[in-house]
Amino acid sequence: MSTNPPLTLVVLAAGMGSRYGGLKQLDPVGPHNEVILDYSVYDALQAGVEKVVFVIRRDFEESFRNTLGKRFEGRMAVDYAFQTLDALPPGCQVPDGRTKPWGTGHAILSAREAVTTPFMVINADDFYGRASYQRLADYLRQAAASGATEKEPLSMVGFRLRNTLSEHGTVARGLCQCDDAMNLRSVVEVTSIRKTANGAAYHAPGGGITELTGDELVSMNMWGFLPSFFPLLEDRFRRFMEEHGKSDKAEFYIPFAVDELIQAKRASTRVLTSNSQWFGVTYQEDKPVVVAALKALAEDGLYPTPLWPLD
Repeated sequence: MSTNPPLTLVVLAAGMGSRYGGLKQLDPVGPHNEVILDYSVYDALQAGVEKVVFVIRRDFEESFRNTLGKRFEGRMAVDYAFQTLDALPPGCQVPDGRTKPWGTGHAILSAREAVTTPFMVINADDFYGRASYQRLADYLRQAAASGATEKEPLSMVGFRLRNTLSEHGTVARGLCQCDDAMNLRSVVEVTSIRKTANGAAYHAPGGGITELTGDELVSMNMWGFLPSFFPLLEDRFRRFMEEHGKSDKAEFYIPFAVDELIQAKRASTRVLTSNSQWFGVTYQEDKPVVVAALKALAEDGLYPTPLWPLD
């Protein structure tokens, strides 16, 4: 019997995909009508993950359970967590007019009661590749075996910016700075990054255009944490609510929380690079590219086809 600690996959699936125009988590893209999440769970299983927790909203719980959740129940433990606007620290209230979720950091906190092991966090609509899951699983097992450390051991898989851009609109990415040992020095969430002839560019908060080469390392929200991370994240969220709790739009992004913990010297974050291909569907026009890429991977024998029986 393996002595490796069990691992959990936390899937952030509460977003409705407003730019995409529908619930893109349920949109078939594989050769046999698989969705991106099918490939994510398949790759996680190959890396030894034993449980998946889907963070969703209650208004589409039934359709999600019946179309995706039940597909995985015979292959691993399946659980659900619900991201709700009113799941806030004591004394905080939802401001008038607030309708959108509080962001990815809040979504991870929503899974706290369902997660008791080292865990990966991914977006439901991003394809990260099998090697990414294996590298993250290996690091999480190593971190768990190391025991208590002075700083909370965090981890993330980094991708090159040029390989994560859309031809059809802007994207949000966490721009990373690392030291020579590939420890994260800072991560800054940047919105409205657009592809250019020379790489990429975005509007800086202070005005003007910031040019990027495309070689920058970015976070695509593929993270690795231990359960001991939850109290630190909760503390950051409480601080966020003190500063932004009256806003009807501010979001608690996980890169913000990680960066604050790094700057406060309460955590260290190892950046794991992967040679896997990343792709995702931000806009409807991105879908044909994803369909073609998954078809090619299947034809190359990297995935069985069909991936598994789709009920």
